[in-house]
Amino acid sequence: MAQATIDLFAEGSEVNRKSPRRQGNVVYLPDQGSLVVAGDLHGHKRNFERIINYADLSHHPDRHVVLQEIIHGGPQTATGGCLSYTLLLEAIQYKLHYPDQVHLIMGNHDTAYITGAEVMKDSREMNRALSHGLETAFGLDVDRVETAFKEFLLSQPLAVKTENCIWVSHSLPSDRLVDQFDAEILNRELTVEDCDKPGSVYVLTWGRRMSQALLNRMAQTLGAEAFILGHQAQPEGWGRAGDNLIILASEHNHGCFIHINLDGYCNADHLEKAVRPLSSIL
Repeated sequence: MAQATIDLFAEGSEVNRKSPRRQGNVVYLPDQGSLVVAGDLHGHKRNFERIINYADLSHHPDRHVVLQEIIHGGPQTATGGCLSYTLLLEAIQYKLHYPDQVHLIMGNHDTAYITGAEVMKDSREMNRALSHGLETAFGLDVDRVETAFKEFLLSQPLAVKTENCIWVSHSLPSDRLVDQFDAEILNRELTVEDCDKPGSVYVLTWGRRMSQALLNRMAQTLGAEAFILGHQAQPEGWGRAGDNLIILASEHNHGCFIHINLDGYCNADHLEKAVRPLSSIL
């Protein structure tokens, strides 16, 4: 069981890095087809299944799916161990089945697990809970599994960008830390140090409550018309947080997603109209 899990993480890492649409740490999508974007999942298996059913990639070869923040949350062992790694393994299998259509992007909980930094959710330190879940499942092999796990997380791209200039990433730098963000991180190989504070991956994935001035600055830097992010809590499943920003959450019963066409002009008004509740999917 442990070796099969290690092999799956390794295969997922290789496919992430060798994606033909990936340049540096950004996946660039074509000007045809459509895109389905989910917000944070945090172990919510039912919403993951809804996204898969809705996307129906086997019948839509020009459709793409972006997933993010899969770990930390959801079912637990009887002693409180986090089992969200099982959903990540399912997401990797989904990626392997549709390697050019499914894109897992890096989130702040991923960076926290990579570096071993504490991260709280629902009053629990999630890395400790996740390690406990892995120890319960893999026993003496847990160190090897965790190494492969972290290598997979580090292999993920940081963002997805469409030809019509929609930028999808877990977050953006905050006003306070934006001057420590080096956009060259989008082009070079990532290291563990990049994921630790104040590295540029940390700055990119942990930002909250960006001002409109900052959003405009980042739009110019990244060549983006509008942003789709996760990371910031959205009790209703989504929120409009600026002239050019939509935030999604897919981790609860009010979770939402966005489905847009990849051809033609698109801005945040179009994105807002494209928000859909996951509960509408059988």
